[in-house]
Amino acid sequence: MPVLSKIESEFQEKGFIPCIDVLTSEEVRNLRTNFNDLEEKIGKDNATYSLHNIHLENKWVLDTASHPNVLKPVTDILGPNVILLDSRFICKYPCHVENTEEVQHFVAWHQDVRYWGIDGDVVTAWIAVDDADVENGCMIVIPGTHKQGLVEHITSIEDGNLLSSNQSIPRHLVDVTKSTPCPLSAGQASLHHGFLIHGSEPNRSPRRRCGYVVRYVSTSAKPIEDPDRPRSFPSTVLLCGTDTFHNFKDNRPDWYKPNEM
Repeated sequence: MPVLSKIESEFQEKGFIPCIDVLTSEEVRNLRTNFNDLEEKIGKDNATYSLHNIHLENKWVLDTASHPNVLKPVTDILGPNVILLDSRFICKYPCHVENTEEVQHFVAWHQDVRYWGIDGDVVTAWIAVDDADVENGCMIVIPGTHKQGLVEHITSIEDGNLLSSNQSIPRHLVDVTKSTPCPLSAGQASLHHGFLIHGSEPNRSPRRRCGYVVRYVSTSAKPIEDPDRPRSFPSTVLLCGTDTFHNFKDNRPDWYKPNEM
C-alpha cells in the first residue's frame, strides 16, 4: 500500500484539515482591500452570497484560489492534476439579536456533493478574508461524517439559510454532540471533503465574517448525468498538472498560467 502523507491521512480519517497558513499579512491586506472595494461597489446584500465564480474576471480572485499554499495540501489529497470546479465569496454581516424580525443568516447542515453532481472526490477550501470564530459564525463540522456517503437533504424550514437551494440535512441525522468549530484567522484556510456534514451559525458579533470558498477536483473526476437536475460547469480552470481526461472545459483566462507543483 502507498504511504500516505500526513495531510492525506488526516483528511481521510477526519474529513477536514483546519488552520492551514496560506497568505502572508501583506497578501491578507491586499485580499481584504480588493474585496472591500468590490463590496462597496455592489453593496452588502449582493456581497453576502452573490459573488459566484468571479475568478475568471478578477485576477486577484484566481490568484487566491491558485495560491501555492492552498494547492500544496490540495494536491497531497487529490494528486498533481487539479481543476478549480467552482468558487464563491460568502459573507455574514452582524445581526442584531435584539431585533426579532431581522432574518439571521446561517448555513444549514449539508454536504457539498449534494449540489455538485460529481463522480469523484471534491475538496473544498474555506479561505478566511476576515477572522472567523464562534462568535461571528465560523464553519462547524461533524468529523468523520464523510465516510457515511450522501445522506438525506430536505428543504429548510428556517428563514435565513444562505444555501442557494435552501437545502438542509434533517436534525435527527446530525449528531450535534460531535460538532467541532473550525475558527480561522484571516489568511488561513481549512479543507473539507465533499461528503463532510458541516454548517454555520448566525453572526452574533459586531464584525463581518467573510470567506472565499473554492471547490477542487482531480482531472479524473467527471460530471454526473442527471436529467432531473441538469448541471453545468462554466467556470472550471485547470490549476496545475495536465488533463488527459477532458471531462471539464479549461476556461482559463489568457493571463493565467497553470502552477507547477
